[in-house]
Amino acid sequence: MFTGTIVNRLGYLVTPFLVFFLASRGVTGTETSYVLGALGAGNLIGPAVGGALADRVGRRPTMLIGLVGASAAQGALFLAPGVWTMAAASLLISTAGSMVPPASFALLADAVDGARRQRAYALLGWGVNIGGAVGGVLGGYLAARGYWLLFAVDAGTMLAFAAVVAAKVKPTTAPRSRANSGGYGVVLKDRLALLLLPLFGIQLFVYSLTEVALPMAIHDSGLSPAVFGSMAAVNAVMVVVLQPFATARLARFPQLRVQAVGSALIAAGVALTGLADGVTGYTMSVVVWSLGEVMVAGIAATVVANLAPSHARGRYQGAFSWTWGLARFAALTVGVAAYTTLGPATVWWTALAAGTATAAATLALKTRVDTRTAHAPAA
Repeated sequence: MFTGTIVNRLGYLVTPFLVFFLASRGVTGTETSYVLGALGAGNLIGPAVGGALADRVGRRPTMLIGLVGASAAQGALFLAPGVWTMAAASLLISTAGSMVPPASFALLADAVDGARRQRAYALLGWGVNIGGAVGGVLGGYLAARGYWLLFAVDAGTMLAFAAVVAAKVKPTTAPRSRANSGGYGVVLKDRLALLLLPLFGIQLFVYSLTEVALPMAIHDSGLSPAVFGSMAAVNAVMVVVLQPFATARLARFPQLRVQAVGSALIAAGVALTGLADGVTGYTMSVVVWSLGEVMVAGIAATVVANLAPSHARGRYQGAFSWTWGLARFAALTVGVAAYTTLGPATVWWTALAAGTATAAATLALKTRVDTRTAHAPAA
């Protein structure tokens, strides 16, 4: 899974450069928002479908459907003749692509015991960052030589990941249970999960502001796009270098305590963006929230996996992935709207307040989570 993740993320090229590709096809302004909106909508549909399929038909088939489907949709987007066909292809790309994480996370929960799950999930996150760091440079190089190369490499690495899954992942399904066909009712009836998922969602929203509000702040400071590229490089280097060591060292501490501290650091780092007016200030803010990102790696997914009954791991991870998709979509819409209409200070203060409040609320649920997970192995 780690190998396939790196291969796949090395080719994650089309989405980051989609706006530039659309502009090359004469799609700008409002028409661009239609395509990007469809891309965001797929990230809300795919996790729900992928989680349900992972429990119903198995982890491996769901991953193969998602990877092959997204690869085919890449070709459809490149060949699409108009805005609406581009929007439809974008919807298919994000829907199929976002089916994969719930199935892969459920697969890891099946294969790795509870004591080591965080390190497994953190390892996948580390692979995403390694592939993303290299892919960003590769994407810029290929885009200058033709956008078709972006689509070819992106689709090709998805098929390569699918080949790894087909060759190396054993066919598995969730344990047989009448609850396998009950949809997401099993998650909706879990009061503890319904308390935790919104908290994780708000924390993910605050983190997602680093993709949206940070470049806007850098632009407003009169700095060049290259500065944002440098900030992204600082984050990537810190995560790639520090995460393996931090995950191993922090494994001896209670997970939700680490999650709370890390989430508070992310909130503080995002808020510090509002005090920055130059490269040094922005670098300091990135360092702070990057340290928080390193600390929380894999914890939320692990907590969700530990809460899930074995027959519903796909749907629990689907609900978590849907929460992540919703948080990112909210950052791209609500976050941008708040920044442009209410002012940057509103965004920074809201991020600080929301991040620290949810960190405290998460920590307050520690006893209930510990009691629940302690009973699960015995059951």
